[in-house]
Amino acid sequence: MKLILHVYRALELLCRTGVLLAFMVLIIAVLTQVLGRAIGDSPVWTEELTRFALIYMTALGVGLGLMSGDLVNVDIVCDALPDPWPRMLRFVASLATAGLAAVLLPGAWKYVQIGLLQKSPAMGLQMSFVHFSVFLLFLLLLVFALMRAVLTLLHLDDPRLKQEI
Repeated sequence: MKLILHVYRALELLCRTGVLLAFMVLIIAVLTQVLGRAIGDSPVWTEELTRFALIYMTALGVGLGLMSGDLVNVDIVCDALPDPWPRMLRFVASLATAGLAAVLLPGAWKYVQIGLLQKSPAMGLQMSFVHFSVFLLFLLLLVFALMRAVLTLLHLDDPRLKQEI
């Protein structure tokens, strides 16, 4: 069980670091754009870079949101039910989320391959890098949903247990 929690913490740290880096890029790009406008003209590439950083920040943060319960959820139904039912509903919801992400992964990979044929207009960046964020989103959602299901099944989904490691 400790191995599962260690894997979860490592993946969480990796995603948090990625979100932080994407947020830093977002801040720098927006600051460059604002300062550029104050001087006269802002660089054209800042708008594109801002959009790409925001997309990657979302892709890297979706699993974290799932695990923390910050994604859209019907808490009012779960909170009204007696004790074993909320845990069972979280387990079923996690499996359904994992199933949906698994179904969408092949299409997301085709989307990445389409990006090989395109370049972004302002930065000249190959769009497969940008399209990869969609694949990454579904992959991380799949992994985190399965991890949430396992943690729920093993009764390790209590936030206090995750913070001990």
